[in-house]
Amino acid sequence: MGSTGGELLIACLKQHTVRNIFCVPGESYLGALDALFSQRQKIKVFNARHEAGAANMAECYGKITGEPGVAFVTRGPGACHASVGIHIAFQDSTPLILFVGNISRGVRDREAFQEVDFKTFFTPISKWVAEIEDPKRIPEYINRAFNTATEGRPGPVVLIIPEDMLTEATDITPRPFSKIFRNKFPEAGLNKIKDELKSAKKPILILGGPNWTDKSCKNIENFATKNYLPVTTSFRRQDLFNHKNENFVGSFGTSISPKLVSRVRESDLILVVGSRLGEMTTQNYSIIKPENKNKKIIHIHPDPNELNSVFNPDLCFSASSNDFTDAIANITWFANPYWKSWRNKLRKEFKEDIKPVKGIKKNNLGKIFSFVEKHLPKDVIVTLDAGNNAAWPQRFLSYGRPGRQIASTCGSMGYAIPAAVSSSIIFPKKKVICCVGDGGFMMSSHEISTGIQYDATPIILLINNNSYGTIRMHQERDYPGRKIATDLKNPDFIELSKSLGAEAIRTESIEEFSKVFPKILLSNKLTVIEIPISIKQLSHRVSLA
Repeated sequence: MGSTGGELLIACLKQHTVRNIFCVPGESYLGALDALFSQRQKIKVFNARHEAGAANMAECYGKITGEPGVAFVTRGPGACHASVGIHIAFQDSTPLILFVGNISRGVRDREAFQEVDFKTFFTPISKWVAEIEDPKRIPEYINRAFNTATEGRPGPVVLIIPEDMLTEATDITPRPFSKIFRNKFPEAGLNKIKDELKSAKKPILILGGPNWTDKSCKNIENFATKNYLPVTTSFRRQDLFNHKNENFVGSFGTSISPKLVSRVRESDLILVVGSRLGEMTTQNYSIIKPENKNKKIIHIHPDPNELNSVFNPDLCFSASSNDFTDAIANITWFANPYWKSWRNKLRKEFKEDIKPVKGIKKNNLGKIFSFVEKHLPKDVIVTLDAGNNAAWPQRFLSYGRPGRQIASTCGSMGYAIPAAVSSSIIFPKKKVICCVGDGGFMMSSHEISTGIQYDATPIILLINNNSYGTIRMHQERDYPGRKIATDLKNPDFIELSKSLGAEAIRTESIEEFSKVFPKILLSNKLTVIEIPISIKQLSHRVSLA
C-alpha cells in the first residue's frame, strides 16, 4: 500500500527518532501536518507564535541534545522569519533541519504568491539547501540531511518541500540509515602533542565548538586536572568545563577578564580543542594573532576546512572533541610544578574577578547573580540573550555538566526566551533560568504564550534599563555625548507578562530579590522577574557614573 509524500516524509523522520517538532503552521505544508496528525502519539508538535521562535526552539534542541532540531515553516515570509535560526545554527555549529513548505512545482518562476528563491536565500548560511521535487527521493534527501547536519562541523540544513509534492502518491518506504564509525585519535598525534607541550612554560587550554558530550567534558576535566593545565572556554561555551574545578580560569568573549587577556598574551602555548578561534575568542585577533610568532598553537577541530584557514598552527588535527578526549582522558604527561604554580595564579585571578563590584546601590547585578548562583540546582539550564545583560550571568554564574549554558554566539537578540521555552519542554523536570534584556524581551516575549500552552516553567530574569544598552555603550565609547536611537519607551512588563499567562513581579533591590527568588524557584510556574537598573550600569565593567 502506498503513501503520500507527506506521509513518507514523516515516516522518515520517525525512523530517525525525531520526537519533537517546532513549527508555525502554514497551508504550504498541510500534507506534512496531516501526516503528523496520524503520528501525534509518537511525534510531538509545538506551534510557536513566530517563525523565528520556532527556528530558535529547534536550534536550542540541537544544542542541548546534540541531535538535529527539526522545524517546519511556510514559504515566503515564514521562511524569511525563520532564517535567524539558520544563521544562529550556522555560526554556532548546531545540527538543525528546517523544512520549508513551498509553492507548487507548476507555478515556479512566475513570482507566485510568497515565492522566494530559497537556494539563493539560504545557501550562504547553511551547510546544504535542497528542494525535494520527487516524493520517491524523500528517503534519500532525509538521510543526507541528517548526515550533513551532524557530521564534521555540525550545522543547519534547509529542505524545501513543494505543497503538491507532499500530496503526490508513492510506493517508496524509508531507507536504512547507518551512523559513521570514527577512527580513534592516532597515538602518533598524541606523541607529537606531548612533544610540543614538553617545552611549554605557560600553556593554556581553550575549549569550544561542537560535538561535546557529558563524557567528553569529563574526560577533558580529568586530563586538565592530572596535568595542571589552566582551562578556558570560548565565547558562550562556558558549560564545557566545571567552573568549580581548580583548573578553570575564565572564558573568552564579552565577559572576559582583563587579567585573563594579559595571561593569554603572556602564554607560550595554546592547545585549542573544538573552537574555531574566531574574533570573539581572540578579541578581534588581538590576543591570539594569525601571524603570532610568540606562542605555539595546537588546533583540534572536526572540520578540516577550518584548520589552516585563518591560523597556521604548529600542529593541527581534524578530529571531534569526543575522539580527542577519549584518547587523552587518563593520560598524565606532566605533573609539572611550574604549570601548577601558573594555573594557581590564573585561578586566583579568576576568583577575584567574579566578586561583585561595589558602589552600585540599586539592583547591583553582580550581587544579584551571585545570589542566584548560590541557590541554583546543579543541573540548571541557563539561557542567555544578546547584549550587555548577558555579561552578568556569564561572569557571575558558574557552569559545567550536567548543567548547561545555552546562548547564541552570533549575538541574536530575542533568542533567550524561545530557548528557555524549548529547554523546559525538552527537560520538564529541570530548572530553567532565562536571562534577557528589555530589548530582547520585546522581540520574543510572545513566546511566553507558547510556554504557557505547553506547560513550560522557566524563570525569566528581565534586566530592564529602558535602552539598547550595548549600542548605547558603543555610542558612548565612539561618539560620546551623541546618543541617538537607543532609548526605549517600554510597556508595563508586569502587566504584559501576566496578559501572556505568566506570573510576574518587579524587584527594586537586592533585598527584595533575595526574598522572592528562592520562593519562585520552588513554585514551578513560568515567572517573569523584572529587575530595573540604571542605564548608567552600561555593562559589568563600564559605568557612566
